[in-house]
Amino acid sequence: MDPDASASWTEGDKEAGALARLPATALIEGYAKGDFTPSEVIEDVIAALEVVDARCNVVVTPMYEQARTAAREATEAWRNGTATGSLAGVPVSVKDLVFVKDVPAAAGAPTLKDFVPAEDAAIVSALRAAGAVLTCKTTTCEAGYKLTADSPLSGVTRNPWRLDRTSGGSSGGAAAGVAAGAGPLAVGTDAVGSIRVPSSFCGVFGIKPTFGLVPRAPGFFPPSWGSLAHTGPIGRTVADVALMLEVMAGYDSRDAVSLPQPPRRFMDAPDDLSGVRIAFSPDFGYAAIDPEVRSAFETAVVTLAGLGAEMIDDRPTIEPDILEQILKPIGYTEQASAVNGRPEAELALSEPEFVAVVKSGRVYRGTDYMDATHRRAQLRKAFHGLFQRVDALVTPTVAVTAFAAGTIGVDEIDGVAVDRHLGWSPFSWPINLAGLPAASIPCGFDSNGLPIGLQVVAPWLDEPRIFAIARAFEAAAPWADRWPGFTGPA
Repeated sequence: MDPDASASWTEGDKEAGALARLPATALIEGYAKGDFTPSEVIEDVIAALEVVDARCNVVVTPMYEQARTAAREATEAWRNGTATGSLAGVPVSVKDLVFVKDVPAAAGAPTLKDFVPAEDAAIVSALRAAGAVLTCKTTTCEAGYKLTADSPLSGVTRNPWRLDRTSGGSSGGAAAGVAAGAGPLAVGTDAVGSIRVPSSFCGVFGIKPTFGLVPRAPGFFPPSWGSLAHTGPIGRTVADVALMLEVMAGYDSRDAVSLPQPPRRFMDAPDDLSGVRIAFSPDFGYAAIDPEVRSAFETAVVTLAGLGAEMIDDRPTIEPDILEQILKPIGYTEQASAVNGRPEAELALSEPEFVAVVKSGRVYRGTDYMDATHRRAQLRKAFHGLFQRVDALVTPTVAVTAFAAGTIGVDEIDGVAVDRHLGWSPFSWPINLAGLPAASIPCGFDSNGLPIGLQVVAPWLDEPRIFAIARAFEAAAPWADRWPGFTGPA
């Protein structure tokens, strides 16, 4: 498929979606010039969301009337010259794991289908204060336990590039909506890759910030994957995502791991990569990887070298048993704890794979969890050592491109057997274990026209380094002007 194809959009769709496809930075500029208003934009975004939702299933709960009210207020503020906030009038969707006051937050769980939080998450309050217009809650799997956005409540979320493929997840509705032009920005969460995997599969830019930089409370349903879970932004452009992260980052004492960092800008670092030392690894020394993903990654490494970066074949020491001996004892135990005390009859309403994760988590002993925690500290030490030698690390984001919609994963890559749940994402969850910032940048397409992502990892609290590399790569190999075609059978 031609990556630029969009034949399935009617001319009316294209015309109606013109404002919905604009970057946040362009919307703000247009508001300031009087070219259009937030009310006009929100109507376009709502129309686009309805089209994309009908094809891909990305919306759990519409917030359209709230959005219209907020957009009218923003329109008046821009007209009166009183608009404040860096996202004034900009549409933003919110993943259903994140609390929005008086809006259902089922988190993909049948037992939570009637739960309505009484307060906003800290980041939602921050977005409102910055003038953002919240449009809807987007799809996720139950409790964010897997890397697709399918759940017993919302069904299957599909990839706008090919409807027979998954969007990835668990922030799949967020990434698919942005990729398809239904608004410029989305809130995602990431415990094992749930921002970066769907960003890779859907061809958008998403970042998982340093653990604790963005507060999660109240909401996000800790302790589910509690020591691994991050919140971050997804968008089409590097500048948009940096703008949103500046709003989301901040200290909140309700989150025990929230970092007391002062406000800062994330795009102040120059995007000249001359002399920047970037380690690269196509496989972390052990991981199976699809040949087309490897090829796209190698091309991206050449591109970065052409931008002046010093590319160094280097990586942290990662043991091949990391999934079974570190991630699962920690993540599965935390997931089991999150549903502790839930009646078995209620748990039976969940997907069999989710129940299996919970049952596995119940089997691990406290000593297993602590042994995994000690080994996790050694992994963190290995990354610390790497960042004494280099400024950043790049890998593929995911070892494969988007697989069949409605499935949990693949069990083989290039003839090598892998864990069906998490084995095909070997580059994402080690970064969660270390708490490092990492982003996924679109870097190409496979022979089926499906996007491929490049993961950029930086030292703790060095998000500006990621944005500098991403901005330089974006200029050399732009992606934001490519739109999905909604091809393939649903």
